[in-house]
Amino acid sequence: MARIYHDALIYLSLTAVEPPATFLRRMPEVNDTVPKTTCCIIGGGPAGIMLGFLLARAGVSVTVLEKHKDFFRDFRGDTIHPSTLELLYELGLLDKFLEIRHSRITQASACIGDYAVTIADFSHLPTHAKYIALMPQWDFLDFIASEAAKLPTFTLRMGWEATDLLQNGGVTRGVIARTPDGTVKIPATLTVGCDGRHATSREAGHLPLIESGVPIDVLWLRLPRHDSDPENGLGYVNYARLMVLINRIDYFQVAYIIEKGTFPQLQQAGLKDFQESMARIVPFLADRVGEIDSWDKVKLLTVQVNRLTHWSSPGLLCIGDAAHAMSPVGGIGINIALQDAVATANILSEALYFNSLTPHHLRQVQQYREKAVRRTQAFQVFAHRILNRVLHSSGPVHAPLILRFVTHIPGFRHVMARLIGMGIQPEHIAAHRHAAHPGAG
Repeated sequence: MARIYHDALIYLSLTAVEPPATFLRRMPEVNDTVPKTTCCIIGGGPAGIMLGFLLARAGVSVTVLEKHKDFFRDFRGDTIHPSTLELLYELGLLDKFLEIRHSRITQASACIGDYAVTIADFSHLPTHAKYIALMPQWDFLDFIASEAAKLPTFTLRMGWEATDLLQNGGVTRGVIARTPDGTVKIPATLTVGCDGRHATSREAGHLPLIESGVPIDVLWLRLPRHDSDPENGLGYVNYARLMVLINRIDYFQVAYIIEKGTFPQLQQAGLKDFQESMARIVPFLADRVGEIDSWDKVKLLTVQVNRLTHWSSPGLLCIGDAAHAMSPVGGIGINIALQDAVATANILSEALYFNSLTPHHLRQVQQYREKAVRRTQAFQVFAHRILNRVLHSSGPVHAPLILRFVTHIPGFRHVMARLIGMGIQPEHIAAHRHAAHPGAG
């Protein structure tokens, strides 16, 4: 009864038209207040753009804030897994999406020392696209944003950076944002933080975070690709190192795994040692590692695995990396974020459309998604332990007998394909009877 009474009070405050004047007086100086939106989304990454699209598709007024002026960031994930391609199919967009230049992974393979093994075979998945599509993430974001822009209730603000939350009495009422024309207030019934692992939304909302120790970091670089090079996803493990090659058709996006905190030592050892290390791990790259002739061509990605104890507070919800940073293991971070976005839209669209949102709705998102997220993170933490052993080995690596045995068990590749390609809890697009435009279901 106490919880119901509390939620009822919060609901009344969420639906109030204007905050008290005393609240407005203590806000930072602003130049303007933009019209109120039903949902303000902080962050134009995969979760933010997809959530904005799905809410607008359901007739909800939504504004997405992206602090950069474009989506072009080379350190973002490239893997569009079968679960995400299935979402695009359900939206009627798959064929159009696949017109964008991309490559495909039909099998995921690894070379452990001199032992080559297929880890996953996606050809048996119960999806329309039985492969992982590889394309720069900015192409994916541009595509979803362009489709969302066709909807009358969708607004994307590029170059608008959220700097704080509008709050009163423990309730988030919108966002304060820095824009090219000055600072503005954006009143909103609901604010959703999709602003990544260094989330302003999470910090401003004082949501507590639990960190899991991670023993690895990733160096991100690109090397030329030749037509004769392997096409499928390949990880190479040898000499206390792991490299993953992502086929971007004209070049490889390379993830070079290192022990956490050791990048300065690598730099001190020099570029020549780094080049020789890459050539030793992946011999067919020996004729092109010289392309990395400056440390400016190598980006350090600090790996984190963490999660919020509470994804929400009244008027505020965090999803994707803002709620639970994922490791690059399996390349599944983007797809987990997209699954969060779909579940959020499915759960909240009706309440937002009819202005009946309560904190209970926000807690439902975490209750529904948290188990899948925590299980996925547990799998990644287990993988980190194995990687840590590799990074502390010496000399050539030899595939253990248990691995040789397990990978030949009938059905192993199909099980791994389902885990990697679809995840523990794949989501599906819900139809919304109240949507006010064609094609919303």
